[in-house]
Amino acid sequence: MNAAAGAAQDIAAQWWDKVLAGFGRGAPVEPSALVLAAIIAAAVAVSVPRAGWRWFGLFVTVVHELGHAFAALMTGQAVKGIHLRFDHSGAMHSLSRRNGRAGAAWSGFWGYPAPAVVGAALVWAAYAGWSGLALSASALLFLATLLFIRNWQGVVIALGCAAAAVLLLWYATPVFLGYFTLAIGVALLVGAVRDWFKVLGVHTRRRHELASSDAYILSRGTGVPAAVWLGGFAAVIAASCLAGLGAVAGSLG
Repeated sequence: MNAAAGAAQDIAAQWWDKVLAGFGRGAPVEPSALVLAAIIAAAVAVSVPRAGWRWFGLFVTVVHELGHAFAALMTGQAVKGIHLRFDHSGAMHSLSRRNGRAGAAWSGFWGYPAPAVVGAALVWAAYAGWSGLALSASALLFLATLLFIRNWQGVVIALGCAAAAVLLLWYATPVFLGYFTLAIGVALLVGAVRDWFKVLGVHTRRRHELASSDAYILSRGTGVPAAVWLGGFAAVIAASCLAGLGAVAGSLG
């Protein structure tokens, strides 16, 4: 028993050393136009077709709900729990005693834009040499997220994300990690656009699903039309895509 405990401590210590090592700056990626085209094609392949989206969409849902959670924490709310489901739906529950409707609106807004913002940040991190930092922070974040999951499907999804981050942190070379970070960033940008068109479709074609739309929930809570919230989502997503494109163009230039 003591030998097993010692081995576990050694593994945990090695893993923690790798986490800390990730916070240092490494070499930026320098993909050729051909490699960049392949990365974009791979990102589209996991974000657009149903076969790829079935799995990658779960990761986008995690980022979506974490966007709500971080926005809630920014306004002094307490995050009570996160639900994630295999059908790409989810919910974040928070409690606020100070900011009322304003805090609820702020946290409610940052679901759909979150994958785009994170995607742009990852693209920048890859080109700036901070891929290790992005992965170390992601690994710690996914492990912390497990504390707030309140359903078994969410546990499976969050464990999958945490396991992927831990394995990458343990085995990935700096070069692979840089290109992987770039690919995930681009895929999140594409996924955010896909998700926005999905929620737009709820308001235009599948209105029986309105109760699942953040824009509809925000309109009910604030009195501001859902179209305004949809436009706000689109503006942040578009700005994030432009920021990611700017990082790519700057490197090619």
